[in-house]
Amino acid sequence: MPLENEGAEALVSDVLRCAIGTPPLREQDALAREEPLEIRVRGRSVAVTMRTPGNDKELAAGFLLSEGLIRNRSDIIEIAPCLESDAPDNTINVFLSPAVEINFERLTRHVFASSSCGVCGKASIEAVHQHFPPVESDLRMAATILTDLPARLRDAQQTFARTGGLHAAAVFDSAGEMLILREDVGRHNAVDKVLGYGFLQTKFPFDTHVLLVSGRASFEIMQKALAGRVPIVCAISAPSSLAVEFARESGQTLVGFLRERRMNVYSGPERLRF
Repeated sequence: MPLENEGAEALVSDVLRCAIGTPPLREQDALAREEPLEIRVRGRSVAVTMRTPGNDKELAAGFLLSEGLIRNRSDIIEIAPCLESDAPDNTINVFLSPAVEINFERLTRHVFASSSCGVCGKASIEAVHQHFPPVESDLRMAATILTDLPARLRDAQQTFARTGGLHAAAVFDSAGEMLILREDVGRHNAVDKVLGYGFLQTKFPFDTHVLLVSGRASFEIMQKALAGRVPIVCAISAPSSLAVEFARESGQTLVGFLRERRMNVYSGPERLRF
């Protein structure tokens, strides 16, 4: 299966490299780009996120999918820069089918997506399950396949290799072949981009796939994975307590600290063969 990875954008900046005991050297360094993206639906602003420019259509589609506003590829007519905006390069408009009913009050990015929002964890999970029922999948995998994925992720992170400043998310099939990888300054944006890719390319659902993220597994990442019907979610770092609770109640397999051929399985171990 071919890897899809366009690479994220980077900027070049002057830097003074310093090491104790040696003269400073003035060189050039690659920096991960970070700019705001405003997402509009039918001309109405629904979110502003700080992201790395590139794959903005995927980001918008993945965000709307995980928010429960769209479910089928036919729901989207077009995604295009908003030329009426003062910053058209950083504003994108999603044109939905007239058959799609939008309740803008359902948007949840600032309601239960933040770990500091103060909403009860149980209420948060129930709110998500109103839109996305627990995942059902017959996927079974050898644990040894999972242990190979972090190296494949790192090898494909083109812009991280230059900047050291980006998160990554990737989707793998049951044989461990990478389908799609995206990088972004925001870990949630990277997940939105891979989900948006699958949605726009009609490769959905991802119910026989694995999602791997380069950092930690948060509640919001698990929520997005559920929207994509991903049965196995792996993180290089730790999961949060609410992410574990969400995974257990959503029928998801959650693996943390996947590195150096080790892992912690927090939920759904029945999908893995050891």
